Amino acid sequence: MSTDRRLRLIAIVLAVVGLGVAAYLTYVHYNGIEPVCGLGGDCEKVQTSEWAELAGVPVALLGLIGYASILVSLFIDREEALFAGALLSLVGFGFSAYLTYRELFSIDAICPWCVSSAVILTLLAIVTTARLMLAPTDRRGAVPYVG
Repeated sequence: MSTDRRLRLIAIVLAVVGLGVAAYLTYVHYNGIEPVCGLGGDCEKVQTSEWAELAGVPVALLGLIGYASILVSLFIDREEALFAGALLSLVGFGFSAYLTYRELFSIDAICPWCVSSAVILTLLAIVTTARLMLAPTDRRGAVPYVG
């Protein structure tokens, strides 16, 4: 199996897991229920904080859209899709780092679901950036598919 295929498979698994986390948190938000929160976290406090929405949009929904977009990019064999996947992952990583900062220093509570998403986005940023950096390109900008 080629390096690109391995990295793509790893990224797909990470994006699907992230999609599941974001889907659960989005479901919790729109149904007004308390999230299951183990390990002594305070998910409810984080989910109802002023930082749980951006311009009226729940950050869980933004995560859902982000993970879905990253996943779609992983099934397109073009240089532009490689770039988009890496860019989306890096933006998600940065936003997640900001939200983790807010959890620690503004909300004074930790949500294990949010931490898991931050870890997933960190790994996705690494894997998608590695794919982009290792990808051979031809003059048309297409990335040859190595099956």
